[in-house]
Amino acid sequence: MNDPFDLTGRLAVVTGCRRGIGLAMAEALAAAGADIVGVSRELAERGSEVAERVAGHGRRFRPYRVDLADPVAVRDLVARLADLDRPVDILVNNAGTIRRAAAAQHADADWEHVLGVNLTAPFVLAREVGRGMLRRGAGKIIFTASMLSFQGGVLVPGYAAAKSGLAGLTRALANEWAPHGVNVNAIAPGYIATDNTQALRDDPDRSRAILDRIPAGRWGRPEDLAGATVFLASDAAAYLHGAVIPVDGGWLAR
Repeated sequence: MNDPFDLTGRLAVVTGCRRGIGLAMAEALAAAGADIVGVSRELAERGSEVAERVAGHGRRFRPYRVDLADPVAVRDLVARLADLDRPVDILVNNAGTIRRAAAAQHADADWEHVLGVNLTAPFVLAREVGRGMLRRGAGKIIFTASMLSFQGGVLVPGYAAAKSGLAGLTRALANEWAPHGVNVNAIAPGYIATDNTQALRDDPDRSRAILDRIPAGRWGRPEDLAGATVFLASDAAAYLHGAVIPVDGGWLAR
């Protein structure tokens, strides 16, 4: 019997792959057999940690340095992906950013930047890469959502709006593309120890309040997202469409 989690021979694009969750996702997909196209704003052409980890699993890695806040750069990335010598089988729209400020002081520029990186760029990439998947009748698209796809958060109105939008986009694309063999789903990480949560972890009161609500009793680690990523990218998830899967240590269950 073939292993439904085997990704050998498939090509995965992972945005925001240089560190944190994206790095863990890229490595997990490579360990399952996929070659990786990595996208990040500050990704080195050679010698990056993600390149070394992917190569360590015997898979190919191709780096693209792209600022997803720049619509022109996003269009250029789309063109470069279309010119690859093989089609994209898996698109992991993971890259994200956050700007913290009270709503009454949340600047237009911060709002536009966060929405651009976290919602507009993922939609454009999904739309353009998705066209090829629709033609072939196969493909996997995975968005990185958030606990704030379900909740409002504090001091992050742009981020909450964008991540709520990603949950809606996941369902909207699934409704259109499931009949054509393209799976669109999302992972909603809980409170993971990354740069995005550094401010929370540095605040003793906020950190303790968060930990007190997590049944697992700890901050998540990027590698905690590995299993869900491989699952959604694999044939094992062939009948899963439009799901937003929390990987949160039980946060939403509390």
